[in-house]
Amino acid sequence: MKKLLVVGLTLFLLASVVAIAQVEPVSMDLETALSYYQNDSFAIEYSDTGHAQLLGIIDAFKAALAVPADLDETNEDKVGAFAIDMSLKGIVNKLSQAYYTLGNVFVDPSENKDIYLKGKNWGLKSLRMNPGFAELEKSRFDSAVAAETDVAALYWTNSNWLRVAQKDVLKAVFAGVTKRTGAIMDRLLELDTSYLTGGIYRSYGAYYSGLPSMFGKDLGKALSFFCHVVDEPDYCLDEEKVPNADEYFENRSFFVEFYLMPKKQWEDAARILQSIIDDPIGDKFPFMNAYSHEHAQELLAEVQKHL
Repeated sequence: MKKLLVVGLTLFLLASVVAIAQVEPVSMDLETALSYYQNDSFAIEYSDTGHAQLLGIIDAFKAALAVPADLDETNEDKVGAFAIDMSLKGIVNKLSQAYYTLGNVFVDPSENKDIYLKGKNWGLKSLRMNPGFAELEKSRFDSAVAAETDVAALYWTNSNWLRVAQKDVLKAVFAGVTKRTGAIMDRLLELDTSYLTGGIYRSYGAYYSGLPSMFGKDLGKALSFFCHVVDEPDYCLDEEKVPNADEYFENRSFFVEFYLMPKKQWEDAARILQSIIDDPIGDKFPFMNAYSHEHAQELLAEVQKHL
């Protein structure tokens, strides 16, 4: 009995240490924070050091925007009411992107909803800093989106919003979120399909894969978007390819996760995931490709259960 109590106490203390241990942000100025931004992405380490760097980048962006410490960034109205000079719109976009990156890569899915909410709210803030968008939105959100040209603001608003919607898909559908994100994605298709090496194709592919069956789930449509960013002639016909799509490993991992695995195409899924693992990370997207390396290994472990 005493031995069990000692073991239990030891486990409790270890859990407490883990709970207390937190990554502290690296202090940096805005110029340093911006130096980590390359090829429309953050060139940080995929490690605890990179986590700390990203937290420092977020702090530097917020300092540049003079965001008060007590501003509730999860509240859309409060973020919307906060005044920001138009010259800082690009920083707002990067803050939205940084929150998405933090939630996607470094925070457990059970704890990242508020992070995506912050990212979504800053994305909407950027869009509404455009007086034309704000005026058109009073009548129709889709009309405002159809006239918008800020690709980064649209992309990161949408990416964060879709992640929030994933937490309760049916609630998002009934709240009209999918109609609004669909409008944003349609506009991005018109504006720039090359952004983040086919990012809009990844987004739309995952979107149609993740919808509930009764509300538009369509793996055929998902495939039609993924075919723009993967070289798979057994699945794809003559879709125009985004140049150098294989350089951004998430194109292949999304194709596996949101099409091949739902279709139970296990052998092809394993082949493509192994191709990601085998490819060198390279120096163009070092952070996201390092993350994709690890994610591909996790997916491959699941796929191998079915081989």
